[in-house]
Amino acid sequence: MAIAGKLFTCVFLQQQNNESDRAEGYQGDCDRVRKILNLRLFEDENGRAWSKSVMDRDFEVLCVSQFTLQCILKGNKPDFHSAMPAELAQPFYNSILENMRSTYKPELIKDGQFGAYMQVNIQNDGPVTIELTSPAGPKDAKLLSKQEKQQQRKEKTRSKGPSESGREKSALRSRQDPNATSGAEGALSSEREP
Repeated sequence: MAIAGKLFTCVFLQQQNNESDRAEGYQGDCDRVRKILNLRLFEDENGRAWSKSVMDRDFEVLCVSQFTLQCILKGNKPDFHSAMPAELAQPFYNSILENMRSTYKPELIKDGQFGAYMQVNIQNDGPVTIELTSPAGPKDAKLLSKQEKQQQRKEKTRSKGPSESGREKSALRSRQDPNATSGAEGALSSEREP
């Protein structure tokens, strides 16, 4: 697919922590789309830089979903756990495309195939790369790692089904054997149940 215009947009979606974050993400689509289509990245007719947008120049936009942009390096290995899972990301991505097509000229909005391996050949003029985040997500690797661990604990808890809290288990052991202890008296655990 050849794109006559000059805007290549990589869309990457970060793992959301709860339903209100997801709802806010969908509502933020209009803001993201407006920003993408109105960014003044291009020259005007007189060669003045940073003065025209995609819409001003009637350029095409190629959107590609790219979860790899949510990479966190763990040593020399890329980790993509902070990327939103495909089953949640695809509706967001589709919503962004729909908003772009309803805001701008639908025939000028192109997209790749969601989740597919693609060979994308681009000629970067500049190069210019601008990152738009909405809502603002954490950039700190330690904070991302902490959120990732919290998400993993939630998933473990869900996969085990309903369980008793540590206090309930301890009380049950104490009733069964009054001399039994949990082995954790005076120690704090970094893991908390949600």
